[in-house]
Amino acid sequence: QVPLQESGPGLVRPSQTLSLTCMVSGGSITMDTLYWTWIRQFPEKGLEWVGAMRWSGSIYLNPLLGSRISISRDTSKNQVTLQMTSTTLEDTATYYCAFRYGLEYVSDPAEFDDWGQGTQVTVSP
Repeated sequence: QVPLQESGPGLVRPSQTLSLTCMVSGGSITMDTLYWTWIRQFPEKGLEWVGAMRWSGSIYLNPLLGSRISISRDTSKNQVTLQMTSTTLEDTATYYCAFRYGLEYVSDPAEFDDWGQGTQVTVSP
């Protein structure tokens, strides 16, 4: 098991850019077949897949979120970062970092094996 720890600002104002970090310990984020993802859970609602990055660096983004999101990594810090621009109140959610091993493209949150504890993000004026 690879421990994951998300971190973020907690509160952002509408239209600001949100930046979240997933710190990974116990294993390299570039280990073969690792597939990292960001998932969010809205208050009293279901889960939404945000985007993913393969160990190789390939990136997949939820088209519903358009160009507002980007995913990057810092291998020297062993962390994966999610950025979301032009935030709105509807982006208020708990954001999770998760991963699985595999070569296929996956966007179903139920398919991910290991999750962090999540970080709450509130978008409010």
